[in-house]
Amino acid sequence: MSVGSWAERRARRTPHRTALIHRDSAIGYAAMYGRARRLAGVLRGRGVGRGDRVAFFGPNQPAYFDAFFAAGLLGAVFVPLNTRLAAPEIAFQLADCGARVLLHTGAASALPAPPSGPPRLRLDTPDLADPPAPSSAPAAAEPVPPDAPCVILYTSGTAGRPKGAVLTHANLTWNAVNMLVDTDLTAGEVALVAAPLFHAGALGMLALPVLLKGGACVLMDAFDAGEALRLIERHRVTAMFGVPTMYHRIAGHPAWSSADLSSLRTLVCGGAPVPEDLADVYARRGVPLRWGYGLTEAAPGVLLADGAGAGGTGAGAEPPAGLGGLPHMFTDVRVVRPDLTEAAPGETGELLTRGPNVMAGYWRRAQETAAAFASGWLRTGDAARVAPDGTVHVVDRVKDVIISGGENVYPAEVELALLRHPDVADCAVIGVPDPLWGEVGHAVLVAAAGRRVDPAQVLASLPGRLAAYKIPRSAVVAPALPRNGTGKLDRRLVAAAYGAGAPWAEGATGRAGQAAPEPRSAAPEPP
Repeated sequence: MSVGSWAERRARRTPHRTALIHRDSAIGYAAMYGRARRLAGVLRGRGVGRGDRVAFFGPNQPAYFDAFFAAGLLGAVFVPLNTRLAAPEIAFQLADCGARVLLHTGAASALPAPPSGPPRLRLDTPDLADPPAPSSAPAAAEPVPPDAPCVILYTSGTAGRPKGAVLTHANLTWNAVNMLVDTDLTAGEVALVAAPLFHAGALGMLALPVLLKGGACVLMDAFDAGEALRLIERHRVTAMFGVPTMYHRIAGHPAWSSADLSSLRTLVCGGAPVPEDLADVYARRGVPLRWGYGLTEAAPGVLLADGAGAGGTGAGAEPPAGLGGLPHMFTDVRVVRPDLTEAAPGETGELLTRGPNVMAGYWRRAQETAAAFASGWLRTGDAARVAPDGTVHVVDRVKDVIISGGENVYPAEVELALLRHPDVADCAVIGVPDPLWGEVGHAVLVAAAGRRVDPAQVLASLPGRLAAYKIPRSAVVAPALPRNGTGKLDRRLVAAAYGAGAPWAEGATGRAGQAAPEPRSAAPEPP
């Protein structure tokens, strides 16, 4: 029942169909299985066996799947590392998971300096020139129970040290089944894997479901909007997963208006709230975006908008305020109050989820695992509400809520309203202390290309669209906002740079020796 057996089973059923496309070169399913089996033999010869952790460091290349399926064939646990991390961060994850071996491609300058960490094996050098002895290459996938660990994915660590979410073979399988049911993926699918595979979105929402079905994955080493449009046309791409930033860049590329997008059927957008104008841009080209919500701990799918109905982005559909949709086929959700009682329809509470796709726990962190669950339900830490039509709208992180005069203000909801102003390209809303209201919103605005932002004018556009208590009391202009590797806003860094007592408030010098933009603030009437 191992996920590692997928390559073997696909090679048996569709040996000559294309599995991977990289730099316009194709690899069939039989060849993909052969590569994985060969690497598994090499790893077995180096003592790697069932339950051992096999780390991988590299971009979206065929070597990723060599390592993924080779680990699966041995019953080992695959640990993909974020290539954007610094050496000390990588060293922490290698030590935390107890990696038996580190596989990598390309130069290892970003990796911890030897002899730190486990033995290394470079996959794109003569290290693997000699084929393994016949006895060392596994004849079939190592049998493992469905609840055995398959992958450890480290969370982004925005709340401190990253934790390794343990996803079992059953977790990955059921998440893929959910996607096959809810998006109608076919064996003829051609998926553009443009988001990094070391994150759950690209792996679980696209690559694994497509490979399970027998489609083809077009791999991009690194995302580039122009190259994405070229690959869509060249390979007649039908499906893609990305974060809003990626879709923004594609739509803003000079080739967007003339690109042939007629092959596209399924575009899933997750990881951050999706602005209404972005959805409109794609709908006008006849390729609606589908809002999705998930988290690493759920492998990752939890909610997905119906492309033609509830929460969809088709013509005439009203986009939800934030991420949202319906629970995946074999996934359940609840919205609860702080005392864990059921929230009423329309009432904002914490989103809980359960299902066969939800993780076994955090690697070697029993206390954190226990805190993450409530009576078998995973606590997402995200605030949500259930709409009258049954769709679940994710509003914001519970911990990011601003409590102003006793009212809850969810920054993501305010940010979506701010993004509707034509002068605003990006924004963040954080809470700052206020002697009367306890806390009020403060907006950090980034100007659209070729435009100048007037904070007072932007804030003045919000009455009538947001309740008075939700409107930020002040705003400041910034050159850019900090985001992590998945495109998510890093509110901690925003608060450090633009919150109460931050350099901008005192006219000090900005980070990295650059002068901070002169703050231009505006304060509407109190909420």
